Amino acid sequence: MRQEKGIPGDTRYELTQLIRLALPLVAAQLAQMGMGVADTIMAGQVGALELAGVALGGAVLWPTLMLVSGVVMSTTPMIAQLNGAGNDSEVGEVTRQGLWVALGLGILLTIGLKNAGPVYLALGIEAAIVDVTMGYLGAASWGMVPVLGYFALRYFCEGLSWTKPAMLIAGIGLLLKIPLNYWFVFGGLGLEPMGAEGCGWATALVMLLELIAMIGVVLVSRVSRFGLFARFSPPNPGQIATLFRVGLPIGMATFVEFGFFAVVTLLIGRLGPETVAAHQIINNLSGLIFMVPLGLGMATSIRVGFNVGAGNVAAARHVGWLAMAASAGFAAVSIVFLLLAGPTLIGLYTQQTEVIGIASSLLGIVACFLIFDGVQVNAMGALRGFKDTAVPSYIAFSCYWLFGFPIAWILGFGFFAGLDYGVSGYWLGLAAGLVAASAALGLRFNTVSHQALQRS
Repeated sequence: MRQEKGIPGDTRYELTQLIRLALPLVAAQLAQMGMGVADTIMAGQVGALELAGVALGGAVLWPTLMLVSGVVMSTTPMIAQLNGAGNDSEVGEVTRQGLWVALGLGILLTIGLKNAGPVYLALGIEAAIVDVTMGYLGAASWGMVPVLGYFALRYFCEGLSWTKPAMLIAGIGLLLKIPLNYWFVFGGLGLEPMGAEGCGWATALVMLLELIAMIGVVLVSRVSRFGLFARFSPPNPGQIATLFRVGLPIGMATFVEFGFFAVVTLLIGRLGPETVAAHQIINNLSGLIFMVPLGLGMATSIRVGFNVGAGNVAAARHVGWLAMAASAGFAAVSIVFLLLAGPTLIGLYTQQTEVIGIASSLLGIVACFLIFDGVQVNAMGALRGFKDTAVPSYIAFSCYWLFGFPIAWILGFGFFAGLDYGVSGYWLGLAAGLVAASAALGLRFNTVSHQALQRS
């Protein structure tokens, strides 16, 4: 059993551990999100059509990437529990099997993205927007295998409670992404302007460089003692099945949330490029704020898993509630900031008056669900620490798709007289789903942690 310098379960100690783990993860998530912001801003400077193409491309790219990366993410709680129990000998093998999963899923995802065009056309989206979207997706798809390999190695480090490599590599990736984006989007130095497609090529290139950097970290840093690349491990069907059993619900839970937002984005596509552009701007702003509770949720999974592996269930339960409270507090501050600075921030994305007006009208709705969004993602992270992933995925599906989506559909499409709210209706449905998820996942964590405590 791994010994710690401190008192696991003590509020001050656990909060310190959470912050120590979370800050690099938050920085890494912000850097990753920053790449999307760079795409949005630069595509927006080209025009609403390019921005709509990036938005609709991202609506398919990111949810599907989150789905498959969730399977790879299963290594994090597994390694965290092995680390807490002092069982280092199995860590390398779990990660090597995670790399096989990343390779297989990366190939499938690449093929899927390159053939997504009929999906957009079937939704009635204008052919001109679909052409731009597929240019972006076709280029970005080449980064799927590298980025999933990067994730596998990142989760290996994070499972060992070492989160700084992700922060440093993602930060450097963002610094590279911005000039690459500018070059590919606007052209220069012998390169023709590529618009939205240029955003995709810059994304794929940065993903490859991140994988190379993470391989270097694993080979020469303190985690080299685990001998990750010291020997070759062929695919192990039993271990891979375990990774899918733990990880597929993680991916599905993330997918149903991101997919909820993505499908709403696709439905908004019928309202025209200006409305899609406004929606994408607000999605970016709320997404940037969400990176903080998301990073905290990842740290919560690591810390809860460590305490469970160490046999201290009471501390694991305490960490979960502490993380949810901290996330709610951050969200309260964010609401004030967003309402005060929102109009100014929107102006950084576009100068088109119509887009600015639509985006500004959505700020109040977004502010309303920030607290609930933060609570649900940390409840989910705490449950992953207990390796409870199947039921939370069902809860997420029910809250988003069986509750929130019908509300979004009814209010957005205006099926009933007096209930046609357009793009605002879709966002009200999103908010309803998040409120329900925060309550249901909080109750699930209370049940799971209480039962584990009684068994301990």
